[in-house]
Amino acid sequence: MSDSSEAQPSSDPKRIERRYYAAMAMPLGIDVLVSAIYTGIFGLPSLFFFNLALAAFVLGFLMQGFARHLFAPVRRFLATGTDFAGIERTLTQLPIRSATVAVWLYLPILVFRIIVPLSFDFSLSGAPRPTWTDAILTVLVQTLFIFVFVYFLISGYLERLCHLLFLRHGVNLGLFFGRFGLKIAVALVFTAVAPLLLVAGEIFSYEGERLAQEVAIDLTASALVLPVTLFWVSRSLTRPIARLEAGMRLVAGGDLSVRLPVTSNEEIGELTSRFNAMVEGLRERQHIRETFGKYVSESVASALLAQSVDGRLIGETREASVMFTDIEGFTTLSERLPPDVLIAVLNEYLEVVVAPIERHGGVVNGFIGDGLFASFNMPLENADHAACAVAAAVEIQQALAGRRFAGDVALATRIGINSGTVIGGTIGAGARLSYTLLGDAVNTASRLQEMNKLHGTRVLITEATRRLAGDGYRCRPIGEVPIRGRSETLVIHTLDEVEPI
Repeated sequence: MSDSSEAQPSSDPKRIERRYYAAMAMPLGIDVLVSAIYTGIFGLPSLFFFNLALAAFVLGFLMQGFARHLFAPVRRFLATGTDFAGIERTLTQLPIRSATVAVWLYLPILVFRIIVPLSFDFSLSGAPRPTWTDAILTVLVQTLFIFVFVYFLISGYLERLCHLLFLRHGVNLGLFFGRFGLKIAVALVFTAVAPLLLVAGEIFSYEGERLAQEVAIDLTASALVLPVTLFWVSRSLTRPIARLEAGMRLVAGGDLSVRLPVTSNEEIGELTSRFNAMVEGLRERQHIRETFGKYVSESVASALLAQSVDGRLIGETREASVMFTDIEGFTTLSERLPPDVLIAVLNEYLEVVVAPIERHGGVVNGFIGDGLFASFNMPLENADHAACAVAAAVEIQQALAGRRFAGDVALATRIGINSGTVIGGTIGAGARLSYTLLGDAVNTASRLQEMNKLHGTRVLITEATRRLAGDGYRCRPIGEVPIRGRSETLVIHTLDEVEPI
């Protein structure tokens, strides 16, 4: 994902490369500007042209040669789009390497202009001689300035370059060598201390008109150069943070398609990389939940993701109501209908049956042929589980009454409901897992559904369910009946009158 609020970087590799060379030419422009201020105040036009020629050779010609060498691996990747891992270190260290090259080229110029005339007791073109204090401070501050300026200038360029590589090739930085706190400290110390340090050196070294001239040079140069420096400092530090904040807003709004470009080589870049990994994890969890929801209830999938350990719901025992359903006469129906029509009928029927169950807080745990197995209060809590199970059964019968499926197929369903203690959890082996309920209460509900055929009923519930559900529905007692698999009899009721009281 790219930030739609900002202009997209150019995708032309040659233009991107030229921008780097242009950035590396900026020290030449800064030096020309400072030299113009110095020679203008002291009235030394010939010295300006000498400084210009020297700077053009070193900061122009030589600098561009080193810049091409530094950018060569990136240029190859822009041309081929292969082996990004091979240039990651080059990318992350591009600001520091570029700043180091600029310092090593600029330092000899300063030494030649300031230290050499002072050491050998001669002056170029009549330029006034500095004191040792002023000379040393000037060399120190200007060298530090070039380093800070080029570092943050190329950091800003790196931000755009990494954005381009992300959009063009889908790659992101994975190596982080910088330190955000150190960047802030260097930027603040330089912008706050360097001008004051220069002025203090002038005050200590000169007086009268010379002092006024030196201070004027320092203040004028600072006023022109520092805003440019602060712009690139701000740009390189704040843009990655702003992009990360925008991505967080999108995720908070539910957009999990977000993927951000990693455009800085320190903690902010690492945080952006981890943000992408987090969103990818959320996207996978959403996919798992949606996929599970197609085979089991999405509520089970959500509970599994929220409560599971290694993909399993830990077994627990709880009182719940269990429902089994089955289509009356489905075997005969399957023999006379074509397979495609049969499947269409079954799918349409299940949509009708599942909706009331989930509307009343039930969970469909599985489909068994033409029937289904649902539970209330397990795994999702439902304090009024028995009444909800009965209400769902009533709605199912009402929804099926007079309805035709797949054109002209009428269906009737038999339902058995029982309430009692059940054990819920994930069972299976290896990667094949299933959430299910176990216990005598589950078996009884299954048997009860089968007994509808014997008693000519549509809905049978146990005394336990009737008692927990309350008196909100008309129940007709069937009496005590034996249940297959149980030694004692069980009191059951029918809900053939499906209208609630």
